[in-house]
Amino acid sequence: MSETTLPSTDLQLPLDAVAIQRIIPHRFPFLLVDRVVELVPGQSATGIKNVTMNEHFFQGHFPDLPVMPGVLIVEAIAQVGAIAMLSQPDQGDKLALFAGIEKVRFKRQVKPGDSLRLEVTLGAFRRGIGTGSGIATVDGEVACRGEFMFAIVPKP
Repeated sequence: MSETTLPSTDLQLPLDAVAIQRIIPHRFPFLLVDRVVELVPGQSATGIKNVTMNEHFFQGHFPDLPVMPGVLIVEAIAQVGAIAMLSQPDQGDKLALFAGIEKVRFKRQVKPGDSLRLEVTLGAFRRGIGTGSGIATVDGEVACRGEFMFAIVPKP
């Protein structure tokens, strides 16, 4: 077992940033999940991203109207999906990569001060390729939803 492997039997919810970084390789400024509050390894996960004015992307998106870029909301959903997949004991030496996104819709802007709830459900997984769906909400209001495909590959 590699040192980054976090067996599902050792998971204590909520997962903080340190535990999350044992599962996925993302680091500042691209780690977009602050904590995981629900997790069923290989099936589903719910994460939280607390959006602050200190986010690096607000410097240019947009200076007078700070809005979290939609692609980063999708990336945050994908990171929660990767946590759901890679938290399984046999996945510790793997990476999850985007293979596709479909039916993504943005319904609400995400701004500084928002707490973004990221809920992901994984679907079929065969021959290293999987599917999932995710929804991002703020105060119960949908900000983004979509479906994705991912590939699980060995770490280099």
